[in-house]
Amino acid sequence: MHGAFVDPDYWQARISAVGGPGARLEGIDVANGGVEVRLMQAIAEEHLPSIVKKVKSGDLLVERTEIWGALDSDTAAGSFTAAVTGTPIRMRGTHALSGDGTTCTVRTTGAAQVAVPLIGGKIEQVIADNLTALLGLEQHFTEQWLTQH
Repeated sequence: MHGAFVDPDYWQARISAVGGPGARLEGIDVANGGVEVRLMQAIAEEHLPSIVKKVKSGDLLVERTEIWGALDSDTAAGSFTAAVTGTPIRMRGTHALSGDGTTCTVRTTGAAQVAVPLIGGKIEQVIADNLTALLGLEQHFTEQWLTQH
C-alpha cells in the first residue's frame, strides 16, 4: 500500500476518481521514501447542509495536504491537514500504516475545528461525517488501485 502512496500516478488517479467537481492535484513531492501531496477539492453548494451555508455561500474549496513518511519495516506514519478557503474551518490528523506481508491497515484519526460561535460544534460534526465518508471512498479507490497495479 505504501508503494501506492508514493506513486504520483496513484494520486492523480485518486483525485480524478473521488476528488469531486474541479478537483486537482496541486503538487506532489516524493523524496527519501516519503511523499507530500497537495490537493484542491470542491464540495458543490447543492450538497451542503444549510448550517454550513450560514458560514459560506457557494461551493466549498478544500485545500488538503497529505504527508507520508518512508516505510520503516512494515509501518509508516503520515499526517493530513485541510482548510476550507475563506472560512474558519480547519482539519488535521494522522495516519498510521501497518502490515504483515499479507494484510495492511491504515488507521486515521483527526479533528475538525470551526471557529464560529454557537454553531461551530454543529458544523464540526457535519465536517466529521463528510470526511469519514470521503475517507471511505478513498479507501475503496485504493483497494481497487492495488488490485489493478
